[in-house]
Amino acid sequence: MKSISKSAFLLGIAVVLSLCVPHKALAQDVVKVAPAGYNKVLLDNEHVRVLKVEMKPGVEIPWHSHPNHVVYAETSGKVQLTEKDKPAQDQDIKAGTAIYVPAVTHMAKNIGKTTIKLIMVEMKD
Repeated sequence: MKSISKSAFLLGIAVVLSLCVPHKALAQDVVKVAPAGYNKVLLDNEHVRVLKVEMKPGVEIPWHSHPNHVVYAETSGKVQLTEKDKPAQDQDIKAGTAIYVPAVTHMAKNIGKTTIKLIMVEMKD
């Protein structure tokens, strides 16, 4: 039997273990993966985290997760959202609207011609 190096063996173990971890566990905090889009944490306590979001045209935010949250649109725009194992969906955002969004793991891209400005409130309870 052919032997393999210790580093190759450990790499193989890491790959197998990563396949056993649910996708949501692999998704990262949006503030860490997209500082260009999530410009400021306005409040962070044991109940909520409030984020100020500014996405310039063409900005892509990689895979990340949110708990249940509310989004308030300060400006209008167009965004493409992609959830795991689902087709991408284009969504028009209208200034002055607020929506509730259940916990999600997704990626996003500003496909419009304007900067999208949002306030996001993530629930921790």
